[in-house]
Amino acid sequence: MKAEQPARAWWKEAAVYQIYPRSFCDSNGDGVGDLQGILGKLDYVQRLGVDVIWLNPIYRSPGVDNGYDISDYRSIDPRFGTMADFERLLAEVHRRGMRLVMDLVVNHTSDEHPWFIESRQSKTSPKRDWYIWQDGAQGGAPNNWGANFGGSAWTRDEATGQYYLHLFAPQQPDLNWENPAVRDAVFDMMDFWFRKGIDGFRMDVISLISKAGYADGPLLPGGQYGDPMPQCANGPRVHEFLREMDRRVLSRYDCLTVGENAGNTPELACRYAGFDAGELKMTFQFDLMDVDGGERDKWNACRRWKLADIKSVMTRWQTQLDGKAWNALFWENHDQPRSVSRFGDTSSEERRVRSAKMLATCLFLMQGTPYIFQGEELGLVNRHFASLEEIDDLQTRGNCADRLARGVPMENVMAVVNYISREHARAPMPWSDAPNGGFTTGVPWVPLHPGYTGLNAENQLRDPDSVYNYYRALLALRKGSMVLLYGHYALQMPESEQVYAYTRTLNGQTALIVCNFSGQAADCPLLSAWAGRPPALANYAGGPENRTLRPYECAVYLE
Repeated sequence: MKAEQPARAWWKEAAVYQIYPRSFCDSNGDGVGDLQGILGKLDYVQRLGVDVIWLNPIYRSPGVDNGYDISDYRSIDPRFGTMADFERLLAEVHRRGMRLVMDLVVNHTSDEHPWFIESRQSKTSPKRDWYIWQDGAQGGAPNNWGANFGGSAWTRDEATGQYYLHLFAPQQPDLNWENPAVRDAVFDMMDFWFRKGIDGFRMDVISLISKAGYADGPLLPGGQYGDPMPQCANGPRVHEFLREMDRRVLSRYDCLTVGENAGNTPELACRYAGFDAGELKMTFQFDLMDVDGGERDKWNACRRWKLADIKSVMTRWQTQLDGKAWNALFWENHDQPRSVSRFGDTSSEERRVRSAKMLATCLFLMQGTPYIFQGEELGLVNRHFASLEEIDDLQTRGNCADRLARGVPMENVMAVVNYISREHARAPMPWSDAPNGGFTTGVPWVPLHPGYTGLNAENQLRDPDSVYNYYRALLALRKGSMVLLYGHYALQMPESEQVYAYTRTLNGQTALIVCNFSGQAADCPLLSAWAGRPPALANYAGGPENRTLRPYECAVYLE
C-alpha cells in the first residue's frame, strides 16, 4: 500500500499558548499584567514546548469588556505598556523560535473609537453607515434582539433619535461590514500588524460580521428578548468578506488564522477553513463546550455532562473534518471556566492532578492544533464566589441581572456562576507562594485563587510528576509523532460510559489513546492487545495494570 503523504504545515504541528495579558504577570506593581511581565516569563512558556503565543487584546481600550472594546487598533493600551514594549516582546518570541498571534476584534469597536464618535454626530455624518443604525419601532427598539451581555441589543442615541446595534455591551457598537470603506479600514489595519511581524490572528466572533436582516428573533429562555443569532451568525456575505480578507491580506503572509465562529458545525467549518476554501486556517467549535449547556443555555442550567455526548461531539468533528479541514482543540479559554473543575475531579489533590493530565491527553492527541489557556498546564481550578459583588466580568454580571429580574433565586444564580462563569479563568496566574502568587507586588486587579500557595508554577517546575511537566512530555510526544499529528481518528469502545478510547492511524502505524473519565476503575479490553508493551505516556507510573484503568487513568501506546 502506498504511503500517505500528509499536507504538512507549521500551524498544524504547532501548539498554541493563550495569554490573557492583564492576568499573566505584572511587572510594575499596578496590579494589572503587562507586556514586560509576559516578556519576563517567555522562558517558562518556551520550556512548556508550545510554538505559538496568542495574546488577548492589548490595543488601546476603555476596558469596559477587558479590551474587547477597542478605541484605537494601532496603539498599545498604556495599561500594558508601549509599542516599543510590544516590538521587543515580538522580537524575543521570534528569537526563541516561537510565533505570536494577536486577537482581531472587528465585529465591533468601542463607542469611544473615533469612527463611532464621528458616526453618531448626525444622520449625515460621513461615517454614519460605518455602523448599524435603525429607526425605532412601536415606541421602542427596532426589534426584540437581546445582547450577549444582557439587556437589549439596541441603544437609542439621544442626538439623532436612532438606535445602534450592539450584539454585546452598549459600549461595543457593531461595525457595518456591508460598507466597503469599513472593510478597507480593517484590512489596512491588519496589514499594519503583519508588517510589524506578527504571525496571525485569532478572530473574535468573526462569523457575526454579516447580518441577514433585522426581523424579530425567537424568544430566548425567559421570554424577554429574541435571539439575534439566526440572522447574525454565518450570514449571507460572511464567506465573501473572508475571501476578500484572504485575497487582500492573509494570502500575502505565512500565518495562522483561527475564527471564533458562533453556530459552527463541521459542514460550516469546511466552508470557513476547508483546505481549498481560501478563508481561514481553522475555526473553534463550541459543541464540546455545550455538552453541559455551557453555550446555548449557560445562565439557565448547569446540567451534568455525559461522556457519550463528549464522544459524539468529538468523533463527529474528527471524522467529518479529516482530509477536508483542520480542528482547533481546546478545553479552556478566557470565556470558559477551568476544565478540571468542569470535566475532571477536584475532590482531592491526587484526583485533580490525574484528571488534569487525562483531559489533556484525551483532547490534545486528536487531529488538530491544541490551544492551551494560561494556567491550564498547571491544572488550575475554579474559585468560589460568595456574591455577585466579587464578579468583575461584564457578561456574568449582565446575565445574572437579567435572571434576578425574572425572579430566579440568588442561590440558583450563584450556583451557575460558580460552575460556568468566565470569571474563573481570569484570575491572575499564580507563579509562586509569595504574596499574591508572585503575580504582582501591588493589589491584583481581581483576587487570585486562594489556593495559590500550594498550586503555583514554581512548585510544579520542581516536581517531575506535576501537571506542567506532564504537559511538556505530552506536547513533545505529539510533536515527534507523525501518526499523532496527522493520523486518522477512529473511536473505540463507543458504548463505555467510563472510557474514552480512540486510535490514530497513518501509513500502517497505530496509536491507541485510552482515558478513564470516571473516579472508579474501568475495564478496558483494548489493553489486552498491547500487553507487555510499555506506554509511550501515562499518568500512573508504569501504565495500566492488565486491562483495567484506575480512576482518571490515561495511557498512550504507539506501534
